[in-house]
Amino acid sequence: MSTTTTNPQSPQQFVAGVRERVAKIVVGQDIVVERVMIALLTGGHLLLQGLPGLAKTLLVNTIAKAINLDFKRIQFTIDMLPSDIIGSEIIEQKSGEFRIHRGPAFTNLLLADEINRAAPKVQGAMLEAMQERKVTIGGQNLKLPTPFLVIATQNPVEQSGTFDLPEAQLDRFMLLHRLGYPTRDEEQLILQRQLGMGLRKEDGGAVPRSAFDMIEDNPGASVADLVTSMEAVQAVHVSEVFVKHCVELVRRTRDNPLLDFGCSPRAGLALINSARARAIMHDRDYVTPEDLFDLAEDVILHRIRVSYEASAAGHTGKQVLEGILAGLG
Repeated sequence: MSTTTTNPQSPQQFVAGVRERVAKIVVGQDIVVERVMIALLTGGHLLLQGLPGLAKTLLVNTIAKAINLDFKRIQFTIDMLPSDIIGSEIIEQKSGEFRIHRGPAFTNLLLADEINRAAPKVQGAMLEAMQERKVTIGGQNLKLPTPFLVIATQNPVEQSGTFDLPEAQLDRFMLLHRLGYPTRDEEQLILQRQLGMGLRKEDGGAVPRSAFDMIEDNPGASVADLVTSMEAVQAVHVSEVFVKHCVELVRRTRDNPLLDFGCSPRAGLALINSARARAIMHDRDYVTPEDLFDLAEDVILHRIRVSYEASAAGHTGKQVLEGILAGLG
């Protein structure tokens, strides 16, 4: 993996280049692309919630290839063990000595598919690696690569054989974005693109090509370009008024009578960090109230829980959050 370039791209060039690469492969999903880029630019983790077939894996794979990041994918299942993620200590039969076998967590961009299908012990191992960015194998503390980003997915409908992530573990994700279906025009374009893909011939046989075959192997950006853009995010101006609005929003979730509990200070930090990255993506060096209102649902909603009484009365977390945001204005 190349980590240096002679002349790193500007943040605007970097963002535009990645978006252009993704648009060639993935139809629509502009907001999802923005959320993934925000996670990359801030080093925060992202949880994508949506039904199968909405191009989550394709999108993450495309972005990883566009930036020359090491990419791995884990399909979570109920019979997985923590060692399947972080690795284990194994013994060499010839020498009789132990050596470390590193698991798929040792990568730059890790896609944790259907994380809610794994048992709580496995989820805990995954989330510990996310929080500490290191793992312990055979008594040794091993640092994970830099950058290290987890994008996890979960199916919100199918509940059989799944284990919901507890609120304390959900809080580890900076953003939780809920994906929707494409528009009519986007869905038509998806089908039309597939018609023109043809066959991939190999070893005397052939299989129909998919969107994954269309991903370019030559990256358009490097890790150095990513680091340059991350530095630009740190330089984005955040006014005192914006900070006060973030604090007020978070504190109102704690005082709302319709909620069992509200957000921790981690939510305020996530709001500020993600707002800075969004400003860069919109070619600004300062945050605006628009950033806060646009990101509030993805930052706040998975960190609050509606009380049983309020839920029985028909209230939802989204409605409660909208009421709080209206009060801020």
